[in-house]
Amino acid sequence: MSFRIESETDAWQHGSEIITTMSAESQLTALGLTLPPAPPKGGVYKPVVIVGNIAYISGHGPYLADGGMIRGRVGEDLDLAEGHAAARQTGLALLATLRKELGSLGRIKRVVKLLGMVNSTPEFADHPKVINGCSELFAQIWGEENGVGARSAVGMGSLPGNIAVEIEGIFELVE
Repeated sequence: MSFRIESETDAWQHGSEIITTMSAESQLTALGLTLPPAPPKGGVYKPVVIVGNIAYISGHGPYLADGGMIRGRVGEDLDLAEGHAAARQTGLALLATLRKELGSLGRIKRVVKLLGMVNSTPEFADHPKVINGCSELFAQIWGEENGVGARSAVGMGSLPGNIAVEIEGIFELVE
């Protein structure tokens, strides 16, 4: 049986072993990252739905602190590095919504799965490298074991508002 111990770090006891890691909130600070505000809803949906100890987060784009978005097609308007940066920014937007809806990123135990969609030209073939921008961010926040989950990365002919990237996710919550 596992359970969480409240502290400045995230800690779980598994049998007689106590496993500690820097909390997600502390890790954000240590990395010098600031989250944008949680993006406003763009339709009829819930930003996060919780079923049991699983949080499903709706698709997010690369929302910026000033309310703008990173727009354009990777392979035409944006290069691979700019697409990667857009995916990282999308990860920050996902974190902002998770914090707003859950109260704290400390409620998240692990990333279960991400679906990353890249607005790209038909010739662009490096969709996984773009979505790595988000996956690498989450690995920095929760570590390799809990920050990297299953993932799909696909190319799209277009995305809403011509945003560069859209990512949705599934997260396991601390019980």
